[in-house]
Amino acid sequence: MSDAFAHGTVHQAADDLQAALRSAPHILQLWEGLTPLGRNEFICWVDDAKQAKTRARRIARTCEELLEGKRRPCCWPGCIHRTDKAPGKWQQAVLIDGKKS
Repeated sequence: MSDAFAHGTVHQAADDLQAALRSAPHILQLWEGLTPLGRNEFICWVDDAKQAKTRARRIARTCEELLEGKRRPCCWPGCIHRTDKAPGKWQQAVLIDGKKS
């Protein structure tokens, strides 16, 4: 068995997310079954958390959503870090403009 981990197209999964996904073979298999863009969305969503408690909740929710058959995080407008396409209007308003002070 290989120790290689399937990351996203832009983001690399941090150690805590990798540990949670590797904690159960079935969850890891579901993760590996996602497209690189799908994995990227989950990683970006987890990384976007501002507090450690929120990050931990999102990591747990990632595992739950995979078990529920979801292929993207629920209620996430998408990664704004991709360079292969421009952010959509909703991403611009919610994720980009919303962060400006």
